[in-house]
Amino acid sequence: MSTLVLALVAGAVVGLTLGGLGGGGSMLTVPALIYLLGFTPAHAGTAALLIVAVTSLTGLFAHARAGRVRWRTGLLFAAAGLPVAAAAGALSARLPPGLLTVAFAVLAALAAWRMLAQARTPEDGARPADTPRTPADTARHHRGPGPDDTTATPTAGGGPARSAAAGAGLGAVTGLLGVGGGFLAVPALVSVLAFTMAEAVGTSLLVISANSLAALVPRLGSTGALDWAVVAPFTAAAVLGAWDGKRLAERFSGRTLRTVFAAALIAVAALMLVDALV
Repeated sequence: MSTLVLALVAGAVVGLTLGGLGGGGSMLTVPALIYLLGFTPAHAGTAALLIVAVTSLTGLFAHARAGRVRWRTGLLFAAAGLPVAAAAGALSARLPPGLLTVAFAVLAALAAWRMLAQARTPEDGARPADTPRTPADTARHHRGPGPDDTTATPTAGGGPARSAAAGAGLGAVTGLLGVGGGFLAVPALVSVLAFTMAEAVGTSLLVISANSLAALVPRLGSTGALDWAVVAPFTAAAVLGAWDGKRLAERFSGRTLRTVFAAALIAVAALMLVDALV
């Protein structure tokens, strides 16, 4: 199979994941670039940040049109991670490729475990895609962000400090490993800020876009030139896939999507650990 076809297929899968789950696309982008398209871990991380940033912005636009983005809260959440993402992005260029590969594999395994655990429990205040809206849901959907956008009532144990810590941790992961961190942002927005799952998915794309761009800047001058013959078609396919991913999220429950994605992450983690340790 040609490099172009591989880039298009991998990009489409990444876009579907980002559009459907509000994150997780970079967990597939990095290994796809390394094992299918021959990138080094450092170049894969840089290219993944670019691909995920562009794709997330596209998905963000689609979710914003549907009224699923809490703009002010999302920007505040992202702001806590921006400086950390930039610093971690600069640090990543100085770390051994093998260490980055192992760290990524461990992170992928933890993300899969978390998603499988979530799939066995009720959806944190969210509805499956096939459940009708209640009148209150419909009113909230059409109202859009209101004065309470920045002051959503947190669940027990939540608060500004925890929210800032979650944003900073997300920025560190984004900068260091080249992942957007949506698989961390979505549960944090649900548990810390009491978002519905639909709002968390849409708002996470705002957080991912900001963190990815912040982490990308310090990497651009340190990892060398990217192979645009691969990156460009990969990104284009991911952008188109993100639009279909939004429709996928409306058709299937979040539980089903998380279970399928978790299985893919387990396979990715096993592959990367074997490659790094054997």
